[in-house]
Amino acid sequence: MRELSVVGVRVELPTNQPIVLLKEADGDRYLPIWIGAVEATAIAYEQQGVKPPRPLTHDLLRDVLAALEAPLRAIEIVEMRDNIFYAELVIGDGLRVSARPSDSIALALRAGAPIRCADQVLSEAAIVIPDEQEDEVEKFREFLDQVRPEDFAS
Repeated sequence: MRELSVVGVRVELPTNQPIVLLKEADGDRYLPIWIGAVEATAIAYEQQGVKPPRPLTHDLLRDVLAALEAPLRAIEIVEMRDNIFYAELVIGDGLRVSARPSDSIALALRAGAPIRCADQVLSEAAIVIPDEQEDEVEKFREFLDQVRPEDFAS
């Protein structure tokens, strides 16, 4: 397993499909995962420090885990089948619960849990961005500084 960090979310044109971009912590590979608008908004809210007046679903799940004294230890992207990513929540003393990567990432950001990915998944789906394209990643980060969670609403 390799640890990843969230670069951010954006909308891919012309399809208007949200995407979350993860980066290998100790490497140069990026993992793009297409996600739903609701999850994109949840991830963007947390990254931008937006606190809604009432808890979102991911906030609720974080609070339930805390109330049950079952901390989220990590989320792991464990598999990719037919271009679909599969993740697991690692809770408490090793309990594993299957979950969508988008929900898992939104929860991990709220709980401060590490995001990990299986080496096999990275080998199959990650991309390496050469140095000359790093400015594109910087443009992506600039975009993230300007985007609002409402931009992901359908």
